[in-house]
Amino acid sequence: MLAVAHVLGLMMAFFATTFIMPMVCSIIMQDGMFLDFAIAAGINVVLGLLIAALTRRHKRELKARDGFLLVTLAWVLMSASASIPFLIALPHLSFTGAYFEAVSGLTTSGGTVLTGLDNLPPSINFWRHALHWFGGIGIIVLAVAVLPLLGVGGMALYRAETPGPIKDEKLTPRITETAKALWITYAGMTLIGIVALRLAGMNWFDAICHAFSAMALGGFSTYDASVGHFDSAVIEFVMIVLMITAALNFARHFTAIRTRSLMPYRKDPEVRAVLSIIGASVIAVAVVLKVHGEYESVLESLRHAAFAVVSVATTSGFAGEAYDSWPLFAPVWMLFLSCIVCSTGSTGGGIKMFRSLMLLQQARREMKQIVHPSAVIPMRVGDQVIPERIAASVLAFIFLYFQTIAVLTFLMLLSGMDFIPAFSAIVASVNNLGPGLGSVGPMGNFQGLTDFQTWICTVGMILGRLEILSVLVLFSAAFWRK
Repeated sequence: MLAVAHVLGLMMAFFATTFIMPMVCSIIMQDGMFLDFAIAAGINVVLGLLIAALTRRHKRELKARDGFLLVTLAWVLMSASASIPFLIALPHLSFTGAYFEAVSGLTTSGGTVLTGLDNLPPSINFWRHALHWFGGIGIIVLAVAVLPLLGVGGMALYRAETPGPIKDEKLTPRITETAKALWITYAGMTLIGIVALRLAGMNWFDAICHAFSAMALGGFSTYDASVGHFDSAVIEFVMIVLMITAALNFARHFTAIRTRSLMPYRKDPEVRAVLSIIGASVIAVAVVLKVHGEYESVLESLRHAAFAVVSVATTSGFAGEAYDSWPLFAPVWMLFLSCIVCSTGSTGGGIKMFRSLMLLQQARREMKQIVHPSAVIPMRVGDQVIPERIAASVLAFIFLYFQTIAVLTFLMLLSGMDFIPAFSAIVASVNNLGPGLGSVGPMGNFQGLTDFQTWICTVGMILGRLEILSVLVLFSAAFWRK
């Protein structure tokens, strides 16, 4: 425990460097927030180095179980650190609201308790989007790139933090190089997104903020009306491309760039499934909108259906229209898509497409086993044979995923919330989607929730971001036995 505390102290001090970005923004935009971020950075450095110094003699190589404990505590602690600027700059905001905003940022959920985003100090708005960007591929993976220099093993952290059931795939021989490769790919694509959004009509500030959100599949915006503020088909198209890109496995992006080939995408069953499901859903929702007369033309129906479906399915949560007022099939179907569409190794949330494909193959195998009970039928996803251990792990995850949603939903109902906003708020939180339906929908936010309800959603976001098992294992007796 003390060895974990030592690393947490170092990470807290390191996290202070992230405040440099909003400090630079404050200087450029001259919004007077520089000192607020400097104070927040100073608090992190002092407390972090103090914790590291007090636990220095307990420094040792981390074991696998240490990785899970460190990852969970790091997200809890870093969220508290990230909330300090909100508390200083927005005195009307309670700690509950500030912590929710920070967790929503770092977990790339995108739900917010703030209104009047159009008039927020630019550096505060920038900080919200920067949290998305840091949390997108994982601040723990970023730390893995430097922790070996501090004498702390990286593989345990990488396995605990990396989304999805396949955590042993290495892009390069060393875990440090793997983390660096992922971050370089991530940063390069973000830069392309910034330029594309600027050319599409955004100013530089909005382009940077929305590219950060889109690449992290977050959903924060600089305006209360979100992307609908721009009312631009070109901007929506660029955002769609960015969101779909971020919903695919970043390992595939890196490999495709390194080999200068599209073959990694063609061989990946997740890519085919993601694109097929999104494409079919866009057409289906567009047809529903046209049949019900929501929009006058087919093209207009297709435009709004495409943006809404991609935004929700990829767990981004940007709002272009009040899609929760569409025929009920559309928003409920999109909410379902947020559970399954994102690829393993993407910045999105939910069950992940790989697990969904595994469950489909498991069902097919069981049906074959009924007909041929003595046959030995390996489970395959694409060309990959899935070990039974991973298959069992996926089934356990799926069970805990739905149980988590059920338990948290019942807690919301117990607090007096209506079913649709309660259920959708929990699904959105666990999937790191952001907006739900009704009062917490695309045209609303989480501001109207009680503190108790807000903390339930906060817990849901952390569980979803760390994929439930990584957190719940800490509450098992076996984890604490030597």
